Amino acid sequence: MKSIKDQSLSKIELKNVLLRLDLNVPLDNGKIIDDTRLHNIVDTIIFLLRNNAKIVIISHVGRPKGRIDKKLSLKPIAKRLEYILKTSPDTELLWGSGQNVRLLNDNLKEITKENIFINKNEKIVMLENIRFYEEEEKNDNNFAKKLSSLGDIYVNDAFSCSHRSHASIEKITNYLPSFSGFQLDEEISALKKITSEIKKPITCIIGGSKISTKINIIKNLVPKFDNIIIVGGMANNILKFRGYPIGKSIREENSETIVNEIFKAAKKHGCCLTFPEDVAVGKNKEDSRKIKEINEIKEDDLILDIGPKTINKIKKIIENSKTVLWNGPAGYFENPNFRKGSLEIAKKIKEKNEDNSFYSVAGGGDTIAVLNLTKTLRYFNFSSTAGGAFLEYLEGKELPGIKALN
Repeated sequence: MKSIKDQSLSKIELKNVLLRLDLNVPLDNGKIIDDTRLHNIVDTIIFLLRNNAKIVIISHVGRPKGRIDKKLSLKPIAKRLEYILKTSPDTELLWGSGQNVRLLNDNLKEITKENIFINKNEKIVMLENIRFYEEEEKNDNNFAKKLSSLGDIYVNDAFSCSHRSHASIEKITNYLPSFSGFQLDEEISALKKITSEIKKPITCIIGGSKISTKINIIKNLVPKFDNIIIVGGMANNILKFRGYPIGKSIREENSETIVNEIFKAAKKHGCCLTFPEDVAVGKNKEDSRKIKEINEIKEDDLILDIGPKTINKIKKIIENSKTVLWNGPAGYFENPNFRKGSLEIAKKIKEKNEDNSFYSVAGGGDTIAVLNLTKTLRYFNFSSTAGGAFLEYLEGKELPGIKALN
């Protein structure tokens, strides 16, 4: 895998660089909740600007499923990135007060390399949400070819998307000289260290609401860990499988077979599975917090966080662990009433890290957002904005986006 940081000026200067980023930041009514992912990619942008390149940013937010959805426009993200670049001391001279990050709303299929920049002084444009095009997630060859025609070289700095076989991640590398970015290099290097130097007992906490991307992975992670703690939307599948009511809470349809296999694998490999004993519910996501036992859930209840018994159990497991990997919040953290589970887990990990006898890793954009909200991110040994890619790498899978760069 060739890194852009190792390339000579002649390969970059005056070139159109297609820069694939993951700017899928948490949004609430169009407002950015956490901009960690934007700060993480500044080093790559600075390097390209310093080498006099023109940058065409490719990214996505949400799951528009191949349709234009104004609620999932990259407009607020382009504005925030512009602000970060203008106010950063590192980019002040390279960027300049007159520059901006222009969002290109034109139909991608009608844009050409010659008309993508308005004038010779413009340095960065951002294409509108790449997932507005159904060909992106289909990994369409012709779409990738069209996309590649807008640039001279391609840089992937989106490790968190690199487990996807999508056109702007995988197929595009067939048509352009392709390189990794600074953040992707750093993530791969850190994860290699984690997987080679990890200390037991190892605990993996898996939460969040993106169930379909994780539930199959859990089965394959079971042999690698001593404890797997399942919280968030993930846990609803476990509770339902065990015969407990979950009301109108989110869950994955037809997940019984894989959940059964997870329990069988855990028994076979001596991995302890932990799931909620009590929960915090509301009638809707804006509701207040009410604690219930897992056999007390009513039909109109939404499970939105873990309860105090479960929190205490998780704390004890963390106390007896040497390594903790955490991916996905324990509850609906956007509402402060359902942030307690995630906050208490973060506080316990912070406490354990203070004596340097413990190694902790946080993965996933929402997990990082929680840790920033609770001001505990700096107490983790390593943090990755990658979620599914983070877990699949730990699982030992070959990621399509990384394979394409090799």
